Amino acid sequence: MKFRTRLQVTFITIIVLPLALTILAFCGIGVYLMNVQKGFPIVKPDYTALAENMQEAVETTDRAFYYLQDQIEEDASQLADKNYLNMVNSQIARRTTYIIVRKGDQIYYAGNEEAAKAIFHKLPGYQERDVSEDSGIYFDDLDKYVKQLDFRFPDGSEGSAFVVTKVNSLISRHLLIDMFVAIFLILMFTSLMLTWWIHRGVFHPINELNIAMRKIKEGNFEYTLQTDAKGEIGDLYRNYEDMRLRLKENTEENEESEKQNRELVSNISHDLKTPITAIKGYVEGIMDGVADTPEKMDKYIKTIYNKANDMERLINELTYYSGIDNNRIPYNFHRINVADYFGDCVEEVGLDLEQKNIELNYSNLSRPDTIVIADPEQMKKVINNIISNSVKYMDKPRGVIDIRILDEVDSIRIEIEDNGKGIAQKDLPKIFERFYRTDASRNSAQGGSGIGLSIVKKIVEDHGGYIWATGKEGEGTCINFVLRKYIELQDGPEEHLNKKRG
Repeated sequence: MKFRTRLQVTFITIIVLPLALTILAFCGIGVYLMNVQKGFPIVKPDYTALAENMQEAVETTDRAFYYLQDQIEEDASQLADKNYLNMVNSQIARRTTYIIVRKGDQIYYAGNEEAAKAIFHKLPGYQERDVSEDSGIYFDDLDKYVKQLDFRFPDGSEGSAFVVTKVNSLISRHLLIDMFVAIFLILMFTSLMLTWWIHRGVFHPINELNIAMRKIKEGNFEYTLQTDAKGEIGDLYRNYEDMRLRLKENTEENEESEKQNRELVSNISHDLKTPITAIKGYVEGIMDGVADTPEKMDKYIKTIYNKANDMERLINELTYYSGIDNNRIPYNFHRINVADYFGDCVEEVGLDLEQKNIELNYSNLSRPDTIVIADPEQMKKVINNIISNSVKYMDKPRGVIDIRILDEVDSIRIEIEDNGKGIAQKDLPKIFERFYRTDASRNSAQGGSGIGLSIVKKIVEDHGGYIWATGKEGEGTCINFVLRKYIELQDGPEEHLNKKRG
């Protein structure tokens, strides 16, 4: 549930629920008081009596009534003494209860004269009702509860004493207490319910997220949060999971990258030591006079030169790898003719291979006018790296490298195959990974940093192509890569070239 909806529900609940429960409580208390009211001797019970604590009103009236009744039985003449009547009236606890004494058809005494005038004409006459029933009279229109005692004055005239109580003049103290307790309980119930609901729906998920964030801070990326919740909480959980997986992936990548960098430094350091050691040895030989003939001197100098070239190659590979890792390889794409370009490349590398006793075969089965969009320098690096890798692992007395250009409708496929030591089937998918070496021994004569083929893959893919390897261990390896042909459209070559670059 969304926070906005949750707040709306909370607002409505705070208003509606207490109101509804208060109404139910009032009705319940009212029914209870009505049942209590029916237990008292009121001639005509009425719902207006609910506003007053009926028990309290009846008890106050009865106390004054029975007091006067005892006095009449003992000495009725006391009711003719107004001082006595004032004393009795003043001792009544409720101010809304008072005494009226009637002599004949006139008011003889009134504890509240103004109120007595309003009810006097409605009071029953002398012995008009059976007072032995000990029941009171309730006047709806005046909200008065009255009890009557008949007696005779000392002069023999008829007299009646009335104890009058205004029932709903004040809100019942018990009713107030009951309603206060009921409202308090209702508010407590509402608060507890809403607190539980908000805690369960908001604070509990936030606490779980807080724990999860601490786990992330500690480097623990395995602490998962799963939820089917909708709204903001569900989005937070799902965003946390996405963040956790991304951080876990980045951390693993960084750890792998650090491991590879350490391996690279180790590989480069080892491969640099070999030519440096050789250079130092030959230089010491020259310094010690071992190269005492022009032929030996020439051999020593050429060896030093070749080892320096090996060092330069390793350093260039490291620099180039840094550019790959930061996606900063400079490309200058041009339209190049496949036949001319690869013919020149083969001619260039052929001389070097001939000196190493390796036979180079070249065939071009594509059309003479086939054109691709490529960076000539970077593509030359691809060919050189593949061929140098073949030379490095050549184990035959007479090595052979075949370069074939094949036409595949909208693309060309370049195959560079050798008859070297080959690669095991399990290693073929991995040879383009950075730092992967089929021969992990650092004592290997071939050495190498393990990034040559990863550079090749990166360049080919940046040209929009793809690369793979086939071969068999002991028989040789074939590296295949595909480049798309350049097809001139109606909008002209320059526009199409720009599209290719984009």
